[in-house]
This record gives sequence, C-alpha cells and structure tokens, in this order.
Amino acid sequence: MSSKGHKAEEPWQGFHGPNLGVAIELYEEYSKNPEAVEEELRELFEIWGPPPSDVQSQTQSQPIADSVASVASPDMVRKTVNAVKLADMIRRKGHLVSDINPILKNEQPSHLLELEHYDLTEDFLKTVPVDMICPNAPAHVKNGLDAINYLKECYTKTTAFEFNHVQDLEERDWLIKMVESGMYLPNLTKQQRLNLLKRLTQVEGFEKFVHRTFVGQKRFSIEGLDMLVPMLDEAVREVVHEGTQHVLIGMAHRGRLNVLAHTLNKPYKMIFSEFLHAPSKDSDPSGGSKGINGWTGDVKYHLGADRQIREENTAEATVSLANNPSHLEFVSPIVEGYARAAQEVRTSKGFPEQSVSKAYSILIHGDAAFPGQGIVTETLNLSRLKGYQTGGSLHIIANNNIGFTTETYDSRSTTYASDPAKGFEIPIIHVNADDPEACFAAIHLAVQYRKRFKKDFLIDLIGYRRFGHNEMDEPAVTQPGTYGIIRKRPTVRKIYADQLTAKSIVEDAYGDQLDKEVQDHLQAQYDDVIANKSNKIKEMTPPDVVVNGLPRVKTSVPFETLKEINDQLLEWPETFSANTKLEKILKRRLQSFDENGKIDWALAETLAFATILHDGTPIRLTGQDSERGTFAHRHLVLHDRENDQVHTPLQTFDKANASFAVYNSPLSEQAVVGFEYGYNVQAPETLVLWEAQFGDFANGAQVMFDQWISAGRAKWGQKSGLVVLLPHGYEGQGPEHSSGRVERFLVLAAENNWTIANCTSAAQYFHILRRQAKILEKDAVRPLIIMTPKSLLRNQVVASTHETFTEGEFLSVFEQEGLGSNAANVERIVMCSGKIAIDLADRVQKNADDNWDWLHIARVEELYPFPKKQIRELFARYTNLKEIVWVQEEPKNMGAWPFIESRIREITPVGTAVSYIGRTHRSSPAEGDPVAHKKEQERIVTESLTRKQ
Repeated sequence: MSSKGHKAEEPWQGFHGPNLGVAIELYEEYSKNPEAVEEELRELFEIWGPPPSDVQSQTQSQPIADSVASVASPDMVRKTVNAVKLADMIRRKGHLVSDINPILKNEQPSHLLELEHYDLTEDFLKTVPVDMICPNAPAHVKNGLDAINYLKECYTKTTAFEFNHVQDLEERDWLIKMVESGMYLPNLTKQQRLNLLKRLTQVEGFEKFVHRTFVGQKRFSIEGLDMLVPMLDEAVREVVHEGTQHVLIGMAHRGRLNVLAHTLNKPYKMIFSEFLHAPSKDSDPSGGSKGINGWTGDVKYHLGADRQIREENTAEATVSLANNPSHLEFVSPIVEGYARAAQEVRTSKGFPEQSVSKAYSILIHGDAAFPGQGIVTETLNLSRLKGYQTGGSLHIIANNNIGFTTETYDSRSTTYASDPAKGFEIPIIHVNADDPEACFAAIHLAVQYRKRFKKDFLIDLIGYRRFGHNEMDEPAVTQPGTYGIIRKRPTVRKIYADQLTAKSIVEDAYGDQLDKEVQDHLQAQYDDVIANKSNKIKEMTPPDVVVNGLPRVKTSVPFETLKEINDQLLEWPETFSANTKLEKILKRRLQSFDENGKIDWALAETLAFATILHDGTPIRLTGQDSERGTFAHRHLVLHDRENDQVHTPLQTFDKANASFAVYNSPLSEQAVVGFEYGYNVQAPETLVLWEAQFGDFANGAQVMFDQWISAGRAKWGQKSGLVVLLPHGYEGQGPEHSSGRVERFLVLAAENNWTIANCTSAAQYFHILRRQAKILEKDAVRPLIIMTPKSLLRNQVVASTHETFTEGEFLSVFEQEGLGSNAANVERIVMCSGKIAIDLADRVQKNADDNWDWLHIARVEELYPFPKKQIRELFARYTNLKEIVWVQEEPKNMGAWPFIESRIREITPVGTAVSYIGRTHRSSPAEGDPVAHKKEQERIVTESLTRKQ
C-alpha cells in the first residue's frame, strides 16, 4: 500500500467516524503547508494522495471541529497510521527477515518489523480494528495486535512473498487475499502426509543407493532440494485434474535423474543400465523422446522422457521432460514452444485456435543460471507476446545457494536469484525446501494463480547441495564453513518423519521402515539388471531412412491452381483500404500470369505458402519484421491506411485448408529460435519458419543450432523440419549484414542432419519450400537452412517463368542457360552458389557477343547434402575440361569453399585442375568501404570469366 500506483482509497478506507475526520483535517493542513505536519505523515500523504470523494462524503454529514479532537487526537491518528505502515512493511519486506534458508540464518536487520521502530505498543495495537490492519484475517484474529502477529506468521516464516512489483491491482489484491486468508494452504489428510513421506523416502533412497552403488559416477544429485519431486507431483496432479492434457517440463541436470525416475516413471532398471553402460535385454537406454531413438545417444542426465497418466475422473494426459544438454537454461524457450504448439488447433484457416488450458509448462531453473544467463529474460519476455504466450508457466528455481564452486556474491548483483522476474511483474514465493507442507502450499498458489490470470508464477525453492557439483568433487575445499553445517543437517525426509512422529501421525520406527523397503526394492531392481545385462554395444550409425536422404516428391502445381490462388489473394474486402503505393505494387502480381509474365521471389514465396495451405499443411512464420519483410518485399499482413486494421490474405483465401500464423518477433534470436524449434518438434505436421532480419543475426542463436537443431536427432531421436531463412549476400553494406555465415552450418553438417541451400531463382525457392512441407511427417524429415537474397529480391533475373512452377522441381545443381551446349569446347566450369552466380550471369549477358563456348557455369543450389552424383555427371559430360573453379563472394576461410573443396577434388576428373577465386582469408566477413567492396567484387567476376591463355 505504500508504493505509488497502489489503489489510493485503500488506506483511507481504513478510517471510520471521528478518526476519518481527523485524518482528513490533517491532510488538509498538509495540502496547504506540508511542513505543518510531522515528517512521517508527510511521507504517507504524499503516497496516499487526496482522500477520494466517497470517503470525504462520509464526514460531510457531521461537523468535525472541536468535538472530534476529543475523540481522536492527532497522536492517535499518527500511531494508527504507523500501525498501517507496519502492516504494509510486513507485506513488502517480511521476506527479508523470514526463515526461508534451511542452512543459513537471516542476517537482515530485524528492526524493520519491531513495534518500537513505529512508536507502537502492544496495548495500543489492541485498540486498532482488525480490518484496518488485515481485512482478510481469519476469525481467531480479534484486534490489531493479533493482526500484526498474524501477518508476521504469514510473511516471515518458512514462506516469504514478493508481490509488490505486480502492478495489476486485481492480481495483487487476489494474491494478498489468498495469503492472508490462508486459502492457499493445503489441508492435508493423514494419508496425504504419509504419501508425502513415502515420496521423500523414495527420492532420498534413490540418491543414497546410487551414491554407494556407483561410486564416483556423475549423477548431479537432488539432495538438499528433495522436495522438488513431490512439488512436481503435486503440480502435475492439480493441473491434470483441471483438464490439462500436456504437462511439459524443462530442467538442467541437477536432480534430473530423480525427476526421471519418479515424476516421469522411468524404470530404475533402465537408469541402472545406463550407469552400468550395459543395456538390459528388454530396455533401450537411449531414452529418446518425441521420435525414434537417436544413434549417437547422450549422457543419462541429459535425456528426456514421456509419461502417460490418467487421474481419476480426467482424460489421459502426457507428462514430458525435454531433452537438455549442458546448457542449463537454453531449454526454456524450447519447452515454451512445445506448450504453444500443444495448445493450438491448426486444422482450419486463419490464426490457429489456442486453448491455454490444454498445456502447462514447468521450467526448473538453477539459482546461478537464472540471473546469469540472458536466455532466461529473453524467455520471460515472450510470456505475454501474442505470438508466444502460453497462458502462464510455472518457474521453479532449484536454489542450492551456489554455482559450481561460485558463491552467490560472485554470481549475481541482486538480493535473490529470482529478482530478474520482477521486471516482468511475475509473483514470487520464496520457500524453505525443508518445510514440505509449505512447499505444497506454494505449488497450490502457483497453480491457482495461473488458472485465474493466465500468467507466469515463480517459486524460489531454497535449499542446499548436500554434495559437490558432481559426485567427484569435494565441496569443503571451497566452502568449508557451509559444508560443515550441511553435514550436520538432517535430511528433509528425516525432518518430516520426526514431525509426523511428534504429531502422532506415525510411529517412531515408521520412517526407518519405509527407508528399508525402498532400499530393498532398489537392490532387487539392480540385481535384476546385473542378471540380465547385455554387453552388446549399440550401433552408432544413422538409420537407413536418414542415410538414404530425402524422398522425391512432386512439388509442381497446375497453372490454373496458381492463377486462381493468386487472384484470390488479391481480392481484399471492400471495406479495406491498403496503402496506395503498396496496393499498386501488389496488384501488379495479376500481370505475372500473363502470357510472358514472370513470378518474382516474393510472389513465389507467397504462392508456395498458399499452395502448402491448400494441401492442408499449417504454416507458422516468425522473425524480426517478418510480416512485412525486412526488405519490404513480403507484405503478408496489410494495414488499412484509414484505421490501421489488418488483413492477411493467406488466412482468408478460399482454397486455404489449414491455419496460417505470421508474427513479428521480439528483438531476440536465441529464445525465438528455441521456441520455434520446440513448436516444430511438438507440431511436426506444421511448416515452421524462422527468419533472421539479416543472416548474421543467427549468431545470437548459435547454442540452439549447435546443441539442438543440428544434432537433436542423432542424440535423442528428436525429429525437426524447422526452416531457417537467413538473408545473405554481398552488397557493400559492410562486415555485418553481408554474411549468413553458411560456413558455420556446413561445419555442423553430417549424417544428413539438415539441408543447406542457397537458391538463385524464385522457382527454386518455391519448390524447396514445397518439398519441405511434403516431407514434414516422414521419417526422413530434417531442418532446412536457406541463404535467402537481399538485393536479388526485386531482380528480374531471379524471377521465373510459369513452366518452372507448373512442371519443374527443385534442382540441387542449376546450370546456367545458354552456356555449355558445345561440350567439346568447354575448358572451364565455374561452380558457385548464391548471389555471385547472378553477378556472373549478368556479366555474360552484357557481353553476349563474346565467345563463351569455352565456359560453363553451374550453381550448387543445395550445398548439403552435397550433390556428388549430379556434379560428377556434370563433369563427365565435358571431356576436354582443363579446370574447375570455385567462385564465391565470401573470404576463402568462410563461405562454402572450406567445406566443398575436398568434395569437389574427390570427384574431379584426373588431370583437371581445381582452383579458387574469391576474397582472400579474412577475419572480418566483408569490407567496410563500399568502394573497396565494389572493386573487389569486380575483380572476382572478371577473373572468373577470363580465359587462360
């Protein structure tokens, strides 16, 4: 109540009768001369502002004057105000003095909440009405003193709250009411308490068994945060009971094996097999999820899993833990993409229909990583954007108060690990991980908040790490004091068992009995694995469906269909008034289907999208400025010049049979690429495209390309058909925004893991998009990386005739027309890819009268998989070939040359030279001076087209 922007009438509503009159009189004095009242009242009135009219009207029917002073003195009003300030301070700052850390005492100054600090006494507080201090207090709270003590119980024990940064008044009032009324607290039955103790025993027992059985093997144990597993259990139970069909979990490696074993029900046998490096005969340890198992595999604490569950009186639901390599928080946007895809229905035209109740994402963060990795805030920023929101995620910080060996004071500049969430107005609960029932209460409040407000919620689960970062570390080397405390600390299982014993819920020996039963069960599972283990080593080769490459599919479309679709896309509502200039440009597309018309790049893309939608395949396109296109070429979303309403023809044309979604993304690459990858994995029937504003912006998402998109299938069997569009080409714009860094994608290319293309005609682009759409749900699907043009977008040289759309297909090698017809005369074949091919073609055309019989030019449109067969056949046609030249714009250590040189040499006819023409080795992708660029580009083209004497 003491922050500006809070509902002004709340504090005024706390006064009644004469007290209200005195308060108003004091405010009137303050408004005339602030110095006339005490400093504390000045501060308070500055925050409160003037009393609302409905409050003032309560005093207008009776004179205040001298009679009031005899009832309520200014000192009484001041103390009453102080009582309200104390209550407000407990709500806002109680977390600073709370008991939320199980191993470290809170050293924050306690005077914040002392009565003396506010010039209050217990006797005075007894005279203050409860409603003024805590209107939501339960019945046993009888006066102001009770209310203050009750608020301390609410806000300063093993659960602490931070809601003051939540600006929405309805949300904040609801949160305060839930806490102060006690409505969020679980009323656990005896059986529920027994179940909780059993679960804690299983969690601890698993770690103890693995610790002594597999000595020194890494497992990144959960111990110190054991309550994480029961909390996940409870969250899953609650949301599935509410009708959620998909619960999608992302987490790093800390505690992951325990979550797999208990939340995901991964068999102990399978986990033990992974520790033994000897798969059992009846289980595959690769743990792949969302597809066939990978062939190279991954370490056990990176693997994901799926679990089918059915709660009583609910439909079947799926709980999934996402695969996650050692990049901690980078899985977060991927899981959000899973959730968004699971929430949407894409079978009809228009935007997909979204129901946020269908899927719930839970993201488990590390306390060092949450403030330390920028991907966290990028992901939080997606949470309320229309193209990315999922109706609220549950964030849990698995807070063990340390990084690898790094203390909190060296890893963050904030009081709490959770503080970055405040910037996104996310409610925060800090809870002591050694208070199991408080942890359950936190989960209940989080789930109810999401259900009501459809927004993110964060639980800071504060515990410790019983062992080192991994089980080969000795943590006392760097944290001797902390680990002296931890080694004397009983486990949460023991603490909770003792609590239940003290309450006579269980007998003294019950906890030990449970522990023995768990250990006996684990031992039996282990013995069974030993008895049935297989020493067979899994074959580390891709399956045939991957090795054999993409299937050949028909991508041509009849002329009549293309023309009809084009006409429909240009039929806008009569009430819609597009930008005048843009309308003229777009209406010219009608002429593209005239007898000698050609289809340019932008129209080819639009027609590809439209025909894909016509075939029943949904499309999702996102990127920075993708609605219009960075280079003002696309214009998929039109804006009414009169009222700024929008019209998206691809969502409304008659022949559409699936949804079309296009969004301008936030200025983020890492999170958005991760989100789109996750969306595509969860919705494999959808053509999902991400476009960089400029190709080099993909740099900002390198982890996603390295760890997931390029290798996810080999590691986890996780299929993806994501399309990545990277504007690429040297136009003299400097080092940045020239190169899409194709060399980085080629370095990662192996095992047919993705397709990398650099198309030079509108028809080629049309066919490769349609090919990708047709293979989406086939086992051979893989991501598609396309270097797209910038200056060529409006170049008529790349425009294509009707026949190439209606009869053609994508060609991995595209030969330049008008050259190479007389095979016996060809001495040089220039091979190239992308925009440089157009520069070469332009020079040849301008000098058409020259003798070009000695030359042929071939464009490698598909750089990977390298089209060895087609190029070998091309070389074989020219029996007098003397040299093969690779020409590129990029520096010699960049572009395709480092990848392609050995492959060309391997298939070059004996006696034929192989050479390179292009820029020399550079550390920077391009020149910064446009004059220097033009000169260098001229040299490359001239040298490539000059016959050796």
